[in-house]
Amino acid sequence: MAQQFPWFESYPKGTPTEINPDSYKNIIEIIEEAIKKYPNNTAFIHMDTSITFKEIDELSRSFAAFLQKKANLKQGDRVAIQMPNMIQYAVALFGILRAGMVVVNTNPLYTAREMEHQFKDSGAKAVVILANFAHLLAEVLPKTKIETVIVTEIGDMMSFPKRFIVNSVVKYVKKMVPTYNLPKAVTFRTALSQGKGLDYTRPEISSKDMAFLQYTGGTTGVSKGAILTQRNIVANVLQMKSWMSTVLQEGKELIVTALPLYHIFSLSVNCFSFFANGNCNLLITNPRDMKAFIADLKKHPFTAMTGVNTLYNGLLNQPEFTTIDFSKLKIAVGGAMAIQSIVAEKWKKVTGVPLSEGYGLTESSPVLCSNPLNRTERVGTIGVPVPSTEIKIVTDDNVEASFGERGEIWATGPQIMAGYWERPDETDKVIAEWNGKRWLKTGDIGIAMDGGFFKIVDRKKDMILVSGFNVYPNEVEDVVATHPKVLEVAAVGVPDDKSTEAVKIFVVKKDESLTEAELREFCKEQLTGYKQPKHIEFRKDLPKTNVGKILRRALREA
Repeated sequence: MAQQFPWFESYPKGTPTEINPDSYKNIIEIIEEAIKKYPNNTAFIHMDTSITFKEIDELSRSFAAFLQKKANLKQGDRVAIQMPNMIQYAVALFGILRAGMVVVNTNPLYTAREMEHQFKDSGAKAVVILANFAHLLAEVLPKTKIETVIVTEIGDMMSFPKRFIVNSVVKYVKKMVPTYNLPKAVTFRTALSQGKGLDYTRPEISSKDMAFLQYTGGTTGVSKGAILTQRNIVANVLQMKSWMSTVLQEGKELIVTALPLYHIFSLSVNCFSFFANGNCNLLITNPRDMKAFIADLKKHPFTAMTGVNTLYNGLLNQPEFTTIDFSKLKIAVGGAMAIQSIVAEKWKKVTGVPLSEGYGLTESSPVLCSNPLNRTERVGTIGVPVPSTEIKIVTDDNVEASFGERGEIWATGPQIMAGYWERPDETDKVIAEWNGKRWLKTGDIGIAMDGGFFKIVDRKKDMILVSGFNVYPNEVEDVVATHPKVLEVAAVGVPDDKSTEAVKIFVVKKDESLTEAELREFCKEQLTGYKQPKHIEFRKDLPKTNVGKILRRALREA
């Protein structure tokens, strides 16, 4: 493959084509190395409160000691975190890992049913949760194995009296904390206080040990836990460090972290990779509050940003966004869903910086490919494989596709998961042996392009079959999104008596004057007959995951 598709020729100059995932035994060694090197640098900023590398070292040690000595948890036990972006998340994250335990990231917007499934499936014995969601935990706690509950409030990492004011406003004025009954719960601040007086024991953690039980979004069925080992995480962090090294400087960058840290993209790229380089994360708790989000961007001169297409599109449609100073911005990266060409074009026009698309999955820790960060990005592609990663395209007949031929994307590298937690049957469906290597079958349809670049055509399962022809929703969405009166769009297949399936689009208007007839005429000019939407439905908004991915499944079911 390397000879057929020499993607290393497209790497930013100076980027190594290989990394050594065994140069560190575990992610803790990387974290502690950064703490030792950059003790006085700011590591995280949240709601105008900052914390240095040295401070997070002390706090996470205290939290680790609490888990080991007070909560009586053992190495390898699963500990869930359920909170949005805030400094407490980072303290708990590092503390759990430093205690030799396994992090189970949990979406704070889960329903009680979803929480129960994940906690029971993972066998979590402890949870660190934001008070805003504790009432749901109280409902399901008796059905789980959780024995230790640690509750935090939004202002807990702030100094007094700001802490008291923020927590009081959230609880009593905004009424964002429903009443809950968890009599055995301890507060986050109590856990830190108690842990400070206990001896922390640094465990022996091998590269094969599990670091994360990272659950997939569950958009295609029952949510499954991907087993990500220490080696998986170390590998992806080193891959990202090498990828960014040609553009970013150690200890001098500030990245906007609007995607939640419990999401594998934000966790690996923003939290771990930037922390490893001595850089700072600006934590955004609620990016949907665009006014507050933009105010934060104006306050802090940021040099990097990650996000999804809907986030970037939302910002671009705020008039105030154009008044931000982008002079220090070096890179902007999009992932988790396809970046629409119209959004990429607008972003570059407004900020002067390209919007580089990357690609990965929860099962690959997550990054597999990225556009080079040396201004040679190719809009509409997912870029080239990151160091020590191979990609190939495989047809339905399980043979390697010819150049330019469509097929499923398979990937191999040190970042590929060990498997799904207690689901060997599901693991066998996505992991294949080929020429002595473990390959991840991604379920995405793609093609190999010249220069070693790859392009996503669509998700295999989202493909629409119209009279025997395959229609890829991304293509339809990309076209419709270029209409000046369209804000957002999603395309799905719906049953059709004549053609098996027909294309249906759900559209959020940017301009209320947009009509169905106008949009049909536009599609007729841009798409061949069988790709044109047979059904058009206008909506005020589209269903999304908490990281902004549009839920086509929910639209199909509707």
